[in-house]
Amino acid sequence: MKTKRCEHCREHLSARHAHNARFCSGRCRTAAHRTGRRQTDPVPSAMTRRRQWVRHTDRKVPLSVVGAKVRPAASTDPETWSTYSQVRRSSSGVGVGFVLSSMDRLVCIDLDHALDGGQLQPWARRIVDSVPATYIEVSPSGTGLHIWGVGSVGRGRRIRRGPAAIEVYDRGRYVTVTRRPFEGAPSKLADLSQVIADLL
Repeated sequence: MKTKRCEHCREHLSARHAHNARFCSGRCRTAAHRTGRRQTDPVPSAMTRRRQWVRHTDRKVPLSVVGAKVRPAASTDPETWSTYSQVRRSSSGVGVGFVLSSMDRLVCIDLDHALDGGQLQPWARRIVDSVPATYIEVSPSGTGLHIWGVGSVGRGRRIRRGPAAIEVYDRGRYVTVTRRPFEGAPSKLADLSQVIADLL
């Protein structure tokens, strides 16, 4: 079973790679080291270039930093959203979040309680290993994962199967963004249509 992935491009490592290999090729190893030196922002540009950002409180209440006064933001009101640079500069709340909107095809698969003591649960590992190379990050609690990509859901879904706790959204929601990539996830978004279809 293929479980180990390249820390740069997230492609599966094959049997020809050494047991302790971290990258699939010299090109990926070089790119990863260059990225580390530049300390680039891990959030994909497909997200950072959109004006769909908010701040949030420690209780995950979304906050708008539009104007001089901080106020509650709404996941259905674009007038309360800001640019990525604006929310990064703001000190309101405790972090930032991205608003999923029907104006684009961005989607997030939220795996609740996927990590236990830093170890990925078997049900979550099966999902993570099924996704193409895309941006995945650890949630604020340190126990969940947010898998970002492109796709379509329509109405948000909550899926409960045994220990698996999964939510899938593409609109009318905001999701916290921690900038903590999981297992060297790349700063790009892949098409998650097949993954979503398999989950639903």
